[in-house]
Order: sequence, then C-alpha cells, then structure tokens
Amino acid sequence: MKRTILIGLAALGGMVASTGFLNAAGHSHVDENCNLTVPRDEMTNADAHQIYLCIADDMGRGYLTGPKKWVPLEFVEQFRTWTPASTLPADPGVHGERFLFTYVNSVGAAEYTQFKDEGAKMPAGTVIAKESFSVGDDGKTKHGPVFFMQKVAEGTSPRTNDWYYMAVQPNGKPLAVNVYKACNECHSAYEGSDYLAYPEEDVRRTGG
Repeated sequence: MKRTILIGLAALGGMVASTGFLNAAGHSHVDENCNLTVPRDEMTNADAHQIYLCIADDMGRGYLTGPKKWVPLEFVEQFRTWTPASTLPADPGVHGERFLFTYVNSVGAAEYTQFKDEGAKMPAGTVIAKESFSVGDDGKTKHGPVFFMQKVAEGTSPRTNDWYYMAVQPNGKPLAVNVYKACNECHSAYEGSDYLAYPEEDVRRTGG
C-alpha cells in the first residue's frame, strides 16, 4: 500500500492570506519552481513560508522513501498533524543554516509553546519535529532533513537529559551522526529550557 505523509497543509495554507506573500505591486517573490526571485538578503519570513508551502509535498514524499530503521515511522508520517510551534519558517541559525518549521506533538505542545527560558520541563513522550530547507545566494531552494527530538522516561538517557535525537534526510534515509557532538553538545547550552532551542521570537506560535 502506498504511504502518504499526513501533511495538514490546509491549516498551514490558511496562513497565506494573513502573511502577505505578495509584495506591494501584487507580485510573488517565489517562482513556479519554488525558487526566490529577489536577492537573498531581501528575503522575508513570508517568502520563506511561501517556499515551504511550495516544496512541502515533494519533501513529504521524500521523507517517506525507503525504510526508516531506528526512526519511528509514525513520527515521519504524522509530524505535520502536530501543533505548529512557529507561524513561519524561522530564519537560518543552527542546523546547517537552514530555515526551520517546528511542530510539537500533543504530549508536549502546551509546555513547549510557553517558550520558557528557565524552568521548562517537557513531559516524557514529547516529540518535536523541525522540518528544514535552505535557500542559496542564487535563490535556489534545497530540501533539508526533518529533525526529531523525543523526550524519554527520566533516567533513560542521562547523558542527553533524556532526549533522543534523530533525523531523516530528504531522500528518506535516516541520518547517521554522532548525536552527542552533532546534537546534544549544542542543545545542552539551553539547560534552563530543558535543552530546547526555540524558534525565533517573531515567528513563535503561542497557546499550544
């Protein structure tokens, strides 16, 4: 049976009317191939979101290609039905200078979307997904991995503050990395927020 990712783009698409994807002249900054048509340094968060909506179907199909091995298949199939924690893809930072759109499952959504810098405590069973893409200086869009953080029972993985890290590449293959150096080393800097690096403040969605 053919598998399809549960995209949930109806909800995301509902943001289009309120985010101003067209400029003052009524023109889009994204072409039919999902690439940017203005200089990279003139790109807005709204442009990033339009690109995301343009490439979402292709990315979803790519993530589901092939076996997921140690990554739970249900995470990959369902993450876009979870609570969006960002209203628009966040500006590039970590994760290879990619734009990130963040989702949180029902277990952790209410706690996560308080965006606490101190005193955050995510419940076991929380799963966070960060879907990614990049835009080059030439305006070309490139699909990125979907990254997952899974909060497990207390004491299961003390070295990572009980977080499991995993990712699926755009071609569907799980990303094999040293999670202590590639993931935990960075996230441990956010000890007060339970190792969470939140979306940029201007794109946070509150009230999960």
